[in-house]
Amino acid sequence: MGIFQRLQAGLAKTRSNFIGSLSAVFSGAVDDDFFEELEDALICADVGVNSSLQLVDVLRKRAKKDHIKERQELWQVMQEEITAMLTAGGDGEIVIEPDKLNILVLTGVNGAGKTTTIGKLAALYTGQGKKVLLAAADTFRAAAAEQLATWAERAGVSCIRQEEGADPAAVVYDAIQAAQARHVDVLLVDTAGRLQNKTNLMNELSKIGRVIDNNAAEAHTEKLLVLDAGIGQNAISQARLFGEAVELTGLILTKLDGTAKGGAVIGIVNESGLPVKMIGVGEKTEDLRPFQPADFAAALFNE
Repeated sequence: MGIFQRLQAGLAKTRSNFIGSLSAVFSGAVDDDFFEELEDALICADVGVNSSLQLVDVLRKRAKKDHIKERQELWQVMQEEITAMLTAGGDGEIVIEPDKLNILVLTGVNGAGKTTTIGKLAALYTGQGKKVLLAAADTFRAAAAEQLATWAERAGVSCIRQEEGADPAAVVYDAIQAAQARHVDVLLVDTAGRLQNKTNLMNELSKIGRVIDNNAAEAHTEKLLVLDAGIGQNAISQARLFGEAVELTGLILTKLDGTAKGGAVIGIVNESGLPVKMIGVGEKTEDLRPFQPADFAAALFNE
């Protein structure tokens, strides 16, 4: 399959839920009942209350401005407005700057797919001819370093690690020193995600940020929050929580192929104000792909 076909296949469950929730609403005349029904349908499609109300308000104004009388005419308008909402977060691409160290710090709760995503990114960048290094800064979760080392071996790259329970910031410091000495292009940093000890976690993430600032000030740094798309609207609160400790530059949404709640992507981007950099729509390395709002909206609308 081509890239767009893989995206369509990966969004099959989400598209079924999205279309199923909305299709029955789009027949008949445009009236007040329609907009109330549409609000309910969007919420059922996991778009979220705030974003659903915002979207319906925009559609109500478009219908009045463009003299739209039939509901079906608003179907394409809604796709355009959803694309605009998904684009509003900003540039959705991880930029790897040439001739300098690029540090990608991945954060997120345990189980969101951070380590797997790092493994896929390592394979992606290695395949592009870049020199890659991994840092196992999740020193709390049992076997986290071993899991990351396995991904490093698969990608043919090195992994900087210490013993379980070590200071995560010390691991990052060692990794920066190694990356600079070896002229690495991309340093991928895995971090802990234990929300049950929130204060310690956020302090660790802040400390990692300071280590990077103090020892790799010239590096291009991305701080990316990995979210499991299957948790739907809960992802918005996670983005808010991690954003308090880390100056996030973007989001990576995983497991879109396994959920019917992918409509939440609209609300996540709209309410967090952050761009989605990558999405995961399958198990293969090539199923982690840059996020293109127009393609996502088209696949969501089955076009």
